[in-house]
Amino acid sequence: MDAATIWFGVLQAATLIAALVLLYRPLGDAIARVYTGARDLRIERGIYRLIGVDASSEQTWRSYARGVLAFSVVGLVLLYLLQRFQSVLPLSLGLPPVPEGLAFNTAASFVANTNWQSYSPEQTMGHLVQLAGLTVQNFVSAAVGMAVAIALVRGLARRGSATIGNFWVDLIRGLVRLLLPIAVIGALALLAGGVAQNLSGFTEVHTLTGAAQSIPGGPVASQEAIKLLGTNGGGFYNANSAHPFENPTPWTNMIQILLILAIPFSLPRAFGRMIGDNRQGYAIAAVMATLFLVSTFTLSALELAGHGTAPELAGAAMEGKEQRFGILGSTLFGSASTLTSTGAVNSMHDSYTALGGMMPMLNMMLGEVAPGGVGSGLYGMLVLAVLAVFVGGLLVGRTPEYLGKRIGPREIKLASLYILVTPVLVLSGTALSFAIPGIRDEIVGTSILNPGPHGLSEVLYAFTSASNNNGSAFAGLTANTPWLNTALGVAMLLGRFLPIVLVLALAGSFAAQQRVPETAGTLPTHRPQFVGLLAAVTVIVTALTYFPVLTLGPLAEGLV
Repeated sequence: MDAATIWFGVLQAATLIAALVLLYRPLGDAIARVYTGARDLRIERGIYRLIGVDASSEQTWRSYARGVLAFSVVGLVLLYLLQRFQSVLPLSLGLPPVPEGLAFNTAASFVANTNWQSYSPEQTMGHLVQLAGLTVQNFVSAAVGMAVAIALVRGLARRGSATIGNFWVDLIRGLVRLLLPIAVIGALALLAGGVAQNLSGFTEVHTLTGAAQSIPGGPVASQEAIKLLGTNGGGFYNANSAHPFENPTPWTNMIQILLILAIPFSLPRAFGRMIGDNRQGYAIAAVMATLFLVSTFTLSALELAGHGTAPELAGAAMEGKEQRFGILGSTLFGSASTLTSTGAVNSMHDSYTALGGMMPMLNMMLGEVAPGGVGSGLYGMLVLAVLAVFVGGLLVGRTPEYLGKRIGPREIKLASLYILVTPVLVLSGTALSFAIPGIRDEIVGTSILNPGPHGLSEVLYAFTSASNNNGSAFAGLTANTPWLNTALGVAMLLGRFLPIVLVLALAGSFAAQQRVPETAGTLPTHRPQFVGLLAAVTVIVTALTYFPVLTLGPLAEGLV
């Protein structure tokens, strides 16, 4: 690859960093004001009356969790029914009902903020299901994630409180004041860049080779904006953000990456404002930024090196990448989407070099905390901070404390269970796929495109993506099978809601405590030493958990 192309990629990354730095303070402050303001907007008061919510009342962590689960179950059922009755609904484009297994998998996926797609969207979903089903869930699942993160922050900020806020108020405020207005701006920017937005049906076009192809129009820009802003993922077209109707130019590519990262990187500022110490927000943001930069640089270097016979002959690892984005535009998007819970792709990760393909997997295995999904990245990093404080306390022989709250047996058990949920789902799902004879035959004979270590990587990537609520795929796996539709659907639901319940329990435990005064033995959690400790804990937990299975898949393939 020539020097000019590399410098263009570096300029893209520098522009992105500058934009995120400029957004950090104003957007973070705005998020804090949204969730701490005493007054409700008129439209919000109308919604509260409609759903029967008393905005002035607060909830215990158990009531808050029940609200999250009840709301999500209703969303799951409604989205499933929309798909099953698609053929009799308006704007169906003549498409048949979505099969039962696939409808369950898709409903679980979008409610869990995963947006895994075991189907070709433009050939499966009509416009009404895309708008009233998938796009709506893109908004509300993102709002749920932010609400849970804010509840944990409140738990850390409050003293001797039995409550952590009101889920319904947090949900509505996140939707009305943050996601909707920013998504409108993002959609208009994408529309100006050439992203499609209409309600037209299928159009017959002829390719350069003379073949005929049916391409639908649709409300693409509006869905694209919230899929990225809410770190949802998925896509209107099967090619996702590699499709020219979804992502036509290098500058729309940069807008999409910025939409993915804007809220997750600004949430630490909101965290600092809400607890009354901006230094704590800077520390969390520093850990996120460090991990993001290291991962992006490593992935870019591996793809630029192009190890392997085909890339070396071609002069670059361009298989599965769009020429208009190039290697660096593709790896920057890939890192952003897998270090958050977005799952959108503008290149096919299955076509990356063996070690390059391992990096998106590792990004998800980190727990997607650099910066992570909307809400889920912040609460995931705060749970890791609790663990880091505990480790630091053991090293110096002091009672561990975080932000004036003691880390006792209850808190460390909840944090440990949170960290264990995802690895159990990933490793169990992958193991069962190859251990049970009938399922193994389906996986090997139908699902896997490439046998051997790469085939294991495809299945491991799928369960990693589903359990971490990411939604991206290696693209070489046929996932629309009875086993994978069911197993991945269950993994998505458990991977989303078990950690949420544990986080809310942790929030309740912190809120009930009084603040412990700082002493000479208190570990400062705003200094570079703690930033390094938290980054190390994040990486080491991942390495110890996943290294054995990585040696059987991408490492075995890449080191041969």
